[in-house]
Amino acid sequence: MKERSLTFISGLILSRQQVENVNGVDLIFWLSTDRGPCRVVVPQQRYVFLIEQEQVEQAKDIWKQENCQPDYIRSIDIKTFNGKKVCAIYTFKQQHHKWCQLALMKQNIATYEGDIKLSDRYLMERFIYGLVRVSGQIDWLGSYWSCQHATLSAESDEGVIKRNSCLNMVSLDVECSPQSELYSIALSMNNTEQSKQAHHTVLMIGQTQAAENINIVWVKDERELLIQLTRWFEIHDPDAIIGWAVANFDMRLLAKRAHILNVPLTIGRDGSALKWLAHRDDANAGSVILNGRVVLDGIDALRNASLHFESYSLEFVSQSLFSEGKLIANNYDKGLEIKRQFEQEPVTLARYNLQDCLLVERIFAAKQLAEYTIQRARLTGLALDRRGASVAAFTNLYLPLLHRSGYIAPNLGDIQAQHSPGGFVMDSKPGLYEWVLVLDFKSLYPNIIRTFKIDPMGMIEGLLETKRETIPGFRGARFSRQQHHLPGILDTLTNAREQAKKEKNNAFQHAIKIIMNSMYGVLGSAGCRFHDTRLASSITLRGHQIMQQTAAFIEAKGQQVIYGDTDSTFVYLKECQNLQQANQIGQQLALDINQYWAELLRQEYDLDCYLEIEFETAFSKFFMPTLRGQDTGSKKRYAGLTATDEGEKIVFKGLETVRSDWTELAQTFQQTLYQKIFAEMPVEEYITETIAQLKQGLLDDKLVYHKRLRRPLADYIKNIPPQVRAARLADQQNAELGLPLRYQQRGRIGYLLTVNGPEPQEYCHSEIDYQQYIDKQLKPIAEAILPILGIDFNLITSDQMSLF
Repeated sequence: MKERSLTFISGLILSRQQVENVNGVDLIFWLSTDRGPCRVVVPQQRYVFLIEQEQVEQAKDIWKQENCQPDYIRSIDIKTFNGKKVCAIYTFKQQHHKWCQLALMKQNIATYEGDIKLSDRYLMERFIYGLVRVSGQIDWLGSYWSCQHATLSAESDEGVIKRNSCLNMVSLDVECSPQSELYSIALSMNNTEQSKQAHHTVLMIGQTQAAENINIVWVKDERELLIQLTRWFEIHDPDAIIGWAVANFDMRLLAKRAHILNVPLTIGRDGSALKWLAHRDDANAGSVILNGRVVLDGIDALRNASLHFESYSLEFVSQSLFSEGKLIANNYDKGLEIKRQFEQEPVTLARYNLQDCLLVERIFAAKQLAEYTIQRARLTGLALDRRGASVAAFTNLYLPLLHRSGYIAPNLGDIQAQHSPGGFVMDSKPGLYEWVLVLDFKSLYPNIIRTFKIDPMGMIEGLLETKRETIPGFRGARFSRQQHHLPGILDTLTNAREQAKKEKNNAFQHAIKIIMNSMYGVLGSAGCRFHDTRLASSITLRGHQIMQQTAAFIEAKGQQVIYGDTDSTFVYLKECQNLQQANQIGQQLALDINQYWAELLRQEYDLDCYLEIEFETAFSKFFMPTLRGQDTGSKKRYAGLTATDEGEKIVFKGLETVRSDWTELAQTFQQTLYQKIFAEMPVEEYITETIAQLKQGLLDDKLVYHKRLRRPLADYIKNIPPQVRAARLADQQNAELGLPLRYQQRGRIGYLLTVNGPEPQEYCHSEIDYQQYIDKQLKPIAEAILPILGIDFNLITSDQMSLF
């Protein structure tokens, strides 16, 4: 039997709210705990911003004139980066908070930290990141715990972390008519707390029909559909809703239909209704308000985890990962086909609806997206459903430490945005090589920050100290040896990542890696309040120095450096004979370089060295091309043959075979051509046979270009690229057939090059222009590498060409 009251409870924050009343602002947090959901209220909070103390009297006069007095003012022992003491300005109402700031800004009086959301400030100042411990009178209300006057603190118990490493999730997908009328809602839960087994349901409007191997709940109309959805949530009570574009499409549509039909869609954990709020600057984007549950979009989750796909459509991602996709193929107009199935084959539509849910579940499981999202929240304090937000993550981690050191954050624009140099890229030495090593610096930029104490506050303190006591940076920066926070944050993250690797917790270590790597980008971004070119340059230019000195050290050892890129160094071993020898040289070089930097930094700067280079790869064959049509070596483009557990493998970087804007013909041709060259096999016959097959029409299925339309079609006026021409033809044909226009507002199109120009794949009627494919796809690939072998593409193809 469940206990009726508790004095403390720990869990993962699912959702956050701010509710204003006469006594201030109630912060409402919903938690997922091992005892069940919990609603937590922290009452009587106030909005706050800061101004310089010397401007308080002037501010009071302005507020009096504008009739927007704050509730109270308090002096605090804290200062700006310019050394000015500040006061805190408190208000009970958000509107007053904004008015008071706006009145001052009109008179050129700076306000600080007024843009930080109250709930975010409350949590970060208590170092609460994702997991929280709640103390107070906690009562069981039948379906959830409730604490009305809570005290919150950070939770660090490893047991709580493990218990909250997974959310109770439902995958949800909605099908509707072209006029946005609801047809069905599919719901899939795996390993629910209630049953510990999969549960799949489709709520479907229509007459009851027999259906094998699928659970369909038939309802008479949209109103009953929404009522059944509410009942489903009451019974199964998920923590999270996952889906594909689930916030901006599915949840938005459900909220809209509930409003039109006057059906309260009370699927919040406290019986509150689902709400969807459009963003002011983009009516097509918005936020879901759903008390006690979190909505996680698969597209956002992939992007947050830095998992890149050519297209983020559910069909493309699922086909890429599982070679399985949606049950309505791309060559259909989906809207019309869904309508037809609803009217004629509703069970078929139910299967299609449920398949989308199952695909989303598989993607979340395969890429550990829920686990990654939880660990990201636990590390940074970001809300589970927050998109992107590397700047916000940095602020959450850094700002409370800065405050405790007696400083407030600068405002955006306090330091004029300036360009900072990018990563080091060495001019390459093109050619075809045997035995090339790759040595990589682990987490180079984070470890530069740790080693050289690069830090926003540390630079302010460093510029006040004497030069001999500080660490030099670049562009005039100097850093304090003792006063800093960012190196310590990275120390903690590094140690946590190493522990995660030992425990084989891939989601956690991946989350840490991305957060660590974002620290440099944040300091180099004009969208960050701590942006300063002196900070970013002290990282990148130090990286340049490290890479150049490392290359010089390697060459002094008698080896040749043929390329370097950001944190990687490519070394040609002239005398190497086999893989064992290459591995021995690579491992010894890494040891020698690490010792070199440790001794150098101790002697020159009296610093501990966190720089660490690793022997990464040995290529038995390696090709570095020239820039097209030039003798100069290219950058970020190469191919190498390396040994793996599965056998030999060619690694392509930046070349056509890994670029989405080249055809399958080009990719297959390059892969096979390089395999033959690396195996020292003749290639002339392969090239001529490929061209012969192409011109005979045997490779037509490999000639489709796939490209995104990054703007609406109407925006292309002067420069009309091939994909736009093809898209316009496709929509023209759709219009003539009475079909919806598919490409007016962006999209992804497949097209072929014909004698009459580019034509869409679905409406390609002209003869294919095979010569264009030879000239624009095959020839550039061949001419990048054949001259090194003394082979002329034009010469070996001229006789063969004359046959056609």
